[in-house]
Amino acid sequence: MPNKMRILIADDHALVREGIVAFLKLCDDVEVVGEASDGIEALEKASKLHPDIIIMDVNMPKLGGLETTIEVKRLHPDIKILVLTQYEDKEYIMRFLKAGVSGYLLKKAVGSDLITALKAIGRGEVYLYSAIASEVVSRYLHGDKAADQEEPYEKLTEREKQVLKLVAEGFTHKEVADMLNISAKTVIAHQTNIGEKLGIHNRAGLIKFAIQKGIIKIEA
Repeated sequence: MPNKMRILIADDHALVREGIVAFLKLCDDVEVVGEASDGIEALEKASKLHPDIIIMDVNMPKLGGLETTIEVKRLHPDIKILVLTQYEDKEYIMRFLKAGVSGYLLKKAVGSDLITALKAIGRGEVYLYSAIASEVVSRYLHGDKAADQEEPYEKLTEREKQVLKLVAEGFTHKEVADMLNISAKTVIAHQTNIGEKLGIHNRAGLIKFAIQKGIIKIEA
């Protein structure tokens, strides 16, 4: 590859970011152009630096990995996303694939897997870590369309998914509005629509739903 792949790392753990940076410095065809500790910072740096690939964690403060991915793909569809996470739940994987990511890699993988994933994505391919690839293929072959249609979360628009995550994490309407660059009135309208679609009409219920669906994580 004649030009170096420009990489942005989005992970809320500094040690993880430092480890990835140190490892990628050993690769001649990769350049880390920036780091982000949460989804909002990742969006800002994606717009400013326009990397080729974002290495994206799932569970981050403010906007999580999924919500950030949705926004990145909306604003910068040419930027590719490689999810790097400890979560191997099928629901998570399918949500990210539907959001348009180019790869899904588990943090228990070895460094060579990361390089393989980046090079595959750089060639325009989709990369799935071997431990989860068979599950994904099986789901597609056997068809889970009916299950997806019955899944309440899938009734939500991409913006409503973002609002749900932030509201469930306890942010005020104004804080959500500031993070998503929309008005507080629009946030309230989205929350109302979310409530209608899910049949949940209070914040406590939305928090419970978000935890049950793994949209927000309660760390032990």
